[in-house]
Amino acid sequence: MKLGIAADHGGFELKGIIVPLLQSAGHTIVDYGADALNNGDDYPDFVVPMARAVASGDIERGIAVCGSGVGAAIAANKVPGVRAALIHDHFSAHQGVEDDNMNVICLGGRVTGYAMAYELIDTFLKARYSGGERFERRLTKVRKLEDGK
Repeated sequence: MKLGIAADHGGFELKGIIVPLLQSAGHTIVDYGADALNNGDDYPDFVVPMARAVASGDIERGIAVCGSGVGAAIAANKVPGVRAALIHDHFSAHQGVEDDNMNVICLGGRVTGYAMAYELIDTFLKARYSGGERFERRLTKVRKLEDGK
């Protein structure tokens, strides 16, 4: 799968550990930064370009990491077509995809351990959207919100 990853200083270390693991699992990774640890950087500078790539279809799914994951989720969800969520558990990692067609997983680099982060990402990547009628109905309502209706 072609994935995008973005992290600010709060997620930089976790990103550095996760990327090689994902590559060894056969995924193609597009890294949207940060390219160096800079405690003064801002998560929107990295997360928004990655989220736009997800929305445009340039990448299949995205991974956004900041200190808590909250800011990354807020920024990613400002991009129409992106359905991002802060994930802490396995159920939400797959249910978010299956029912809500989540396409960006957000993690907290300061609150999620490396092994858990990889497991959550793996669960997220293996999940598939069910496309059920009630889920489509709900996503249609979300799309209308994005269109300002």
